[in-house]
Amino acid sequence: MPKIVIDPERCKGCELCVKACPQAVLGMGKDLNSRGYFYAKVAEPRRCIGCRVCCVTCPDVAIRMLVHGTMIHYFRY
Repeated sequence: MPKIVIDPERCKGCELCVKACPQAVLGMGKDLNSRGYFYAKVAEPRRCIGCRVCCVTCPDVAIRMLVHGTMIHYFRY
């Protein structure tokens, strides 16, 4: 099962990942990070199909996905 990992300190709360997710896995949290932004959280982890659209959509590279404990890179940043 894919596992989405979000770095709350890198997230600026743009919600692009939330809107891009075809399975509505992500949602916005109610907590603030150290920069004062509400950050994305994994709301429905069991619905994730591992499409990685959230990872590619995130302009801050705050989201990564692990599949069976292995991180898969689409792009090298």
